[in-house]
Amino acid sequence: MSDIIYTKVDEAPELASASFLPIIQKFAAAAGVSVGTKDISLAGRILATFPEHLKEDQRQSDDLAELGKLVKTPDANVIKLPNISASVPQLVAAIKELQSQGFALPDYPETPETDAEKAVRTKYDGLKGSAVNPVLREGNSDRRAAKAVKSFAQNNPHRMGEWKSDSKTRVAAMSGGDFFSNEVSATLAKETGAKIVLETANGETVLKDGLSYPAGTVVDATFMSGKALDAFLAEEIEKTKAEGTLFSLHMKATMMKVSDPIIFGHAVKAFLAPVFEKHGETMADLGVNPNSGLGDLMGRVEGNAEIVADIEACIASRPPMYMVDSDKGITNLHVPSDVIIDASMPALIRAGGKGWGPDGSESDTNCVIPDNSYAPVYDESIKFFKENGKLNPATAGTVQNVGLMAQKAEEYGSHPTTFEIAEAGTVKMILDDGSVLHSHVVEAGDIWRSASARKAPIKDWVNLAISRQKAEGCNAIFWLDADRDHDAELIAYVKPILEAQGVADKFQIMAPREATRASLEIITRGENSIAITGNVLRDYLTDLFPILELATSAKMLSIVKLMNGGGLFETGAGGSAPKHVQQLMDENHLRWDSLGEFCALGESLTFLADAKGNEKARVLGNAVDAATQGILDNGRSPSRKVKEHDNRDSHYWFARYWAEALAAQDDDAELSAHFAPIAAALAASETAILSELAEAQGPAVDLGGYFHGDEAKTAAVMRPSKTLNAIIG
Repeated sequence: MSDIIYTKVDEAPELASASFLPIIQKFAAAAGVSVGTKDISLAGRILATFPEHLKEDQRQSDDLAELGKLVKTPDANVIKLPNISASVPQLVAAIKELQSQGFALPDYPETPETDAEKAVRTKYDGLKGSAVNPVLREGNSDRRAAKAVKSFAQNNPHRMGEWKSDSKTRVAAMSGGDFFSNEVSATLAKETGAKIVLETANGETVLKDGLSYPAGTVVDATFMSGKALDAFLAEEIEKTKAEGTLFSLHMKATMMKVSDPIIFGHAVKAFLAPVFEKHGETMADLGVNPNSGLGDLMGRVEGNAEIVADIEACIASRPPMYMVDSDKGITNLHVPSDVIIDASMPALIRAGGKGWGPDGSESDTNCVIPDNSYAPVYDESIKFFKENGKLNPATAGTVQNVGLMAQKAEEYGSHPTTFEIAEAGTVKMILDDGSVLHSHVVEAGDIWRSASARKAPIKDWVNLAISRQKAEGCNAIFWLDADRDHDAELIAYVKPILEAQGVADKFQIMAPREATRASLEIITRGENSIAITGNVLRDYLTDLFPILELATSAKMLSIVKLMNGGGLFETGAGGSAPKHVQQLMDENHLRWDSLGEFCALGESLTFLADAKGNEKARVLGNAVDAATQGILDNGRSPSRKVKEHDNRDSHYWFARYWAEALAAQDDDAELSAHFAPIAAALAASETAILSELAEAQGPAVDLGGYFHGDEAKTAAVMRPSKTLNAIIG
């Protein structure tokens, strides 16, 4: 196994890797450090799942499973780039592309009937949503802006939209019948197995068997009422029209791969309610599944002029929709994975509460977030900025995050214990001793879910928070609601640990709404805070605050201290990656910013030095920090516009600054001597290299695929400078 594993992923981060990874491997080799790769891309995971359908030379090892074993060992040192959390449309598109490339994969069975089809569907469903992160995250999250990145953002503040006190933008959430209002939770006194059953007038159906929980596990159960959801959506559509704002739905149909696509489908049906009432049977015959979005629906009814006309008439009678791409007519409801709440809501808040409408202009927006578990975070943010005006990035402090996520903690809506209820009855979680832990009376169409968090990860999370607060010396808040069942169980863990370590006075415990306001007040004063949160809020807040502070979450330093001693270093968010790829394919310009990769690389090398006693790796890591600072200080980050510097230019400058720092350091004479001629060559060749990189931009390029590109074609596109390639090798 290589000293460092650099993950092969998807979209823009993977394109950037084609340029950056050869540089990393060249420099690391000088310190005796090997850097290998493991494929966790969507295409790679599909191929690894169906070896029996492939030729011998097409088969691919299950790299995700291998990494899942590695992260449970002290030797783990993994740089993890953002990968696709696939929605059904993305999964189907990836399958079709692979089939077109000669891989004899089975189709995704939309309505499996035979046992064989059901088996294929089960395999494919295992690839949906957040299938990678739960496997790799055998530790809790420490995520923050690196000091150099934060300093640069303050000295070079990004543009913020103006907030007005009379803005009509608001958050709409259900008044009851949601996951928040129906939640029950308990901490298990002893190790036990469990099953989940649905009891109906027709008997008992086992929804899930073979569950096992160690002693001390916090186990939740809740459900969302389908009828309450439909009534809420219908009401909000009418309210939006009356208010003269944009209708927008903000979900997480990627990570929450079971629950949120269903909720998304309810919204599609609600928006087109007259059409479904009139043509429901015909559309069902055409294979329409509202969970797949308006785009898929329109494709399936394309040949039916009456349905198309009725859809157009219905949309015209509804409030205008928040748009993903107004030029291309791609709406909020087109594809479930297009509008992801942790990216979409911060962007809207940063823009002064404005979203893009179908006419290509900005407008106030009704932000529909059905469940109240975390909708108050965004609601309170909007209220705060209406009252106080926009945040000033030049003076704002920072909110770091310590997040509970180890061992699949709090996998809400993504966990295999989430179900759409087929028949009215009672869902029960029954323990091995026959006792009923949780029970809910449900109706057909309700969404029932359970999640858990184990004792060891919870204690590790609290201790990580204590160490981070000690290191930073700043305000620290546990975002836990004492009136929410799950959070109350966590508080019962948190308080005794804080008291036992004599640090209870260093921390506050607040419900998310109150914590949001307190945190915004703190950073507005120019001070810092640590948000200590569960898994979903970790995901949401590590986009919200960075996007407000830095304009992006891709530049965050994300360290996962694995519970068995290894290290996982994540490189930031990938939500804008599809747009970046499209621009590259159209104009050969990649605006992806690799700053997250730079930060992760430095931490990985330092961790390796500490773990293996490799002092050359430490020198390499220190020089990475100097190179990263050079990128920021000299404005070498990618531009958004073609014919200006892009991701490949930034990699040249990073390599140069890295080599120059290594040549200049006096901790290791051998490394200094090795890199002195490389630094000199990179400097002397500046004009030639930048010219070759600039000349490549402009024309459309062929990558040989979107999900599974051709390696040679991608390398040719991403490494167009012969001069730089000759130096790097």
